Amino acid sequence: MSLILPGSDDWEDAPDAAGVAPDLLAGAPFGTAVGSLPGGGAGGGSSAAEDAVAYREAVKAVLGTLGEGSLAPLPELPGRSAYARMIGRTLGAVRAVDADLQPAGWRLTGTDGAPGLDQRRARSLLAQDLDAVEELGQGFSGVVKTQLVGPWTLAATVELPRGEKVLSDHGARRDLGGALAEAVGEHVADLRRRLPDAAGIVVQLDEPSLPAVMNAQVPTASGYQRYRRIDRPEVSALLETVTAAVSAAGAEPWVHSCARGVDWALVRGAGVRGLLVDAAMLTTADHDLLAEALEAGDAVVLGIVPSTDPDPWPSDARLVQRVERWLDMLGLEPGSGRLGVSPGCGLAGASPAWSRRAMQLSASVAHDLAHLG
Repeated sequence: MSLILPGSDDWEDAPDAAGVAPDLLAGAPFGTAVGSLPGGGAGGGSSAAEDAVAYREAVKAVLGTLGEGSLAPLPELPGRSAYARMIGRTLGAVRAVDADLQPAGWRLTGTDGAPGLDQRRARSLLAQDLDAVEELGQGFSGVVKTQLVGPWTLAATVELPRGEKVLSDHGARRDLGGALAEAVGEHVADLRRRLPDAAGIVVQLDEPSLPAVMNAQVPTASGYQRYRRIDRPEVSALLETVTAAVSAAGAEPWVHSCARGVDWALVRGAGVRGLLVDAAMLTTADHDLLAEALEAGDAVVLGIVPSTDPDPWPSDARLVQRVERWLDMLGLEPGSGRLGVSPGCGLAGASPAWSRRAMQLSASVAHDLAHLG
């Protein structure tokens, strides 16, 4: 089956990566965050107006803690509704396919330009959020990061009209990846228009389901079986379709996953220039690959700050020592390559107090690493 996207065959030969400054965020360690934060929840008693206020406060918190000298993520508040969660938010950016929200999750409905009510609501919420970013980010001259779901997690989560996952159909997953690539270019252009003073744009592709896709661990609709594993060449090719679109739009493609067993070598080989990892999930081979990435000039964001409220809260010094030990193990210095510090995963499950402190720690640990010695 194919979604029969107009021009989908054009994505077979993805454009070469170009237009991205090679020294983006180079020179010193930087702090950042995955993107999701606590707050909102119109479905749980708060109003849409209160959710809008919560989002504005989240933007202020990000710009206040991860502004100039750091990498500022566009906040995501998934607690507001399904439209604000990562799948709904990404489908809100995609315009080449139509989708609607079913009891089991998001389902594709066609390609005739007639999106369902839920997809229209997701688009409206995304536009409202970007309006707040544009207003509060006027004059921002740092680097900004936006987050979208990667093609394989999207295919493993979104359903076809008949109820099976997009992952089950070669043509459908190819076309959905092409639609995502098209959406990425439009989204980056919109961000550049809204934040004209930004020094650069990073597009983070979230791929929590990538290991499951590659190891036949994604359940079918019945739950009694698993979809077959996708071979590495196809995984790499579809991911590269999207990363090439990011680069062609003048942004830098990064991939985030806090799952265990990510094939980071495959990810790097698909044109990705930045890796956001949960330090607790790394294997020995992963450490070696991250060292190679840093030495090659790619960005590596080490997720060492707890993503939920720890007890007790760690100090700056303790986290700095942890990064120092990691660098010593690899034979690297803090100034080696483009090293970032962040929470291991999103902060949506944290308290507001800890989420702000976690972002502060990410920035302060990076600052301390830059001034060691």
